[in-house]
Amino acid sequence: MQLKRIGKQVGKIFAVHSVNKKRDKNMEKDKNLKEGIHNETEKEATQKVADEQAKSQKDTCKESKNVEETVKQNILNTDKKADETEKSAKDDKKAEPKDVLAEAQKEIEKYKDLYLRSVAEFDNYRKRTLKEKTQLLLNGSEKAVSAMLPIIDDMERAIESATKTDDIEVIKEGMKLIFQKTNKVMESLGVKKIDTKDADFDTDFHEAVAMVPGMGDDKKGKVLDCVQAGYTLNDKVIRHAKVAVGQ
Repeated sequence: MQLKRIGKQVGKIFAVHSVNKKRDKNMEKDKNLKEGIHNETEKEATQKVADEQAKSQKDTCKESKNVEETVKQNILNTDKKADETEKSAKDDKKAEPKDVLAEAQKEIEKYKDLYLRSVAEFDNYRKRTLKEKTQLLLNGSEKAVSAMLPIIDDMERAIESATKTDDIEVIKEGMKLIFQKTNKVMESLGVKKIDTKDADFDTDFHEAVAMVPGMGDDKKGKVLDCVQAGYTLNDKVIRHAKVAVGQ
């Protein structure tokens, strides 16, 4: 009876133990299930982040690849242009005359010939000018002499006539006409007499040979008398008039 009771108690203990073990097992299963769910959630979140990072890296790689392709294309275009420029330079160089020295020698000969021609022409011009200048100095008075020849003829006739007449008035009249003709010829040659009548003394035209004091203030610095007439040739003084000046 007691064994039976002990057996029941032992059975109860095993039953309780079995229930507790089962409960613990269920609790552990629930815990594992919860942890599995949690781990699954974390795994999904991690996978999502990883997917986002992979996508971002993929986009970055794609963009980098596009940039790299653009850079490569620019480099290729630059190299192509450089090659074209170099080719053009080579073509231009080929188009240039091969014998540059010969071309330069031709240019030298050309300018040398021009120089010699210019020197020869200048030398001829110098000789011609010197000859003309010499002739001008020797024959420059030809015009004046030719203009004076008729006056010399008149003077000869006047002298011849004076030997045949005793009338002084006729001789004076002839000399007066010759003098007037002489003045006209001189004016035609550009020779003019310097006017000294009531003129102010001017050192550009006059030469004072005498100073006359006590002539009054109105005569001071004035030309009083002309001792020798002065003349200009084309407005250039060739002989100053010699005058007496009031002081």
